[in-house]
Amino acid sequence: MKAWQVAELGEPRDVLQLTEVDDPVAGPGQVLVGVLAAPGNFPDVLLCRGQYQIKPPLPFTPGVELCGEVLAVGAGVDRFAPGDRIVGTANLPGGGFAELAVLDAENAFPAPASLDDAEAAALVIGYQTSWFALHRRTRLLPGETLLVHAAAGGVGSTAVQLGKAAGAKVIGVVGGAAKADYCRALGADLVIDRHTEDFVPIVKEFTGGRGADVIYDPVGGDAYAKSTKCVAFEGRILVIGFAGGTIPQPALNHALIKNYSIIGLHWGLYKQYDQRAIHDCHAELTRLADEGLVKPLISERLSLADVPDGLGRLGDGETVGRIVFQPGI
Repeated sequence: MKAWQVAELGEPRDVLQLTEVDDPVAGPGQVLVGVLAAPGNFPDVLLCRGQYQIKPPLPFTPGVELCGEVLAVGAGVDRFAPGDRIVGTANLPGGGFAELAVLDAENAFPAPASLDDAEAAALVIGYQTSWFALHRRTRLLPGETLLVHAAAGGVGSTAVQLGKAAGAKVIGVVGGAAKADYCRALGADLVIDRHTEDFVPIVKEFTGGRGADVIYDPVGGDAYAKSTKCVAFEGRILVIGFAGGTIPQPALNHALIKNYSIIGLHWGLYKQYDQRAIHDCHAELTRLADEGLVKPLISERLSLADVPDGLGRLGDGETVGRIVFQPGI
């Protein structure tokens, strides 16, 4: 089969090579799929650079989530059968940027019938991350104000949709006019372009001086520092990641004085501590998708040949919304 492989670490455009490799085989508890669609995620960029918390042995194929058609199942798998369309997370070092991939059956889920291949592929990591953040690590209530940083990005866009589905008023902070348009299409009530506006006074004005009840921060750095200036009394700041490259050093005395919570989320740990919760989350996301309350907005549907350039643009912050690679186009 054909697969994009990283033999040495570096920028995606420089290190990804399209290679012929042996077809993978489903072992016990695993499923083999023909890849139908695999989204680009920022962790894929970090994997290429060697900066992700998981460091697969070289060479490896990135592509952390996918939608695929089951071709074979390993011993002990009774949840799926050949012909099923599933979504899930691939088993590195054999990721989704290939014609075939293997998944552990416990990390795979039925693809929602209401979504096409590209949309279904994008329903896993980002939406589960935001669902756990907004409904498990905190409880976002109807009528509350949710501020989302990087609201046109891979995880931020999911927080916007899930916030609206929960009945919250959603403020999206983005970088650039094209990303602002995309965020409005997601349903945000207010969109702020950080390139031209300071979000702090705008958030305060929008909330009548109260501030945002919940702040969803996958950026860190200055975004976090400014968030502490417009979080509401008894508000919650969700720490999702540090895409901005700088890990904040919170002033805990400020959290004490202003009565707000700083809440961390590492979605991947639920695979270790509460696998049942992940399956329940997927069932809820499927319900929301089937009812039309969430729907991944795919901005670019690209071929498998486009992986290096697409990931390169994603790493440079030049993409808008979700990009998905599909071997069949």
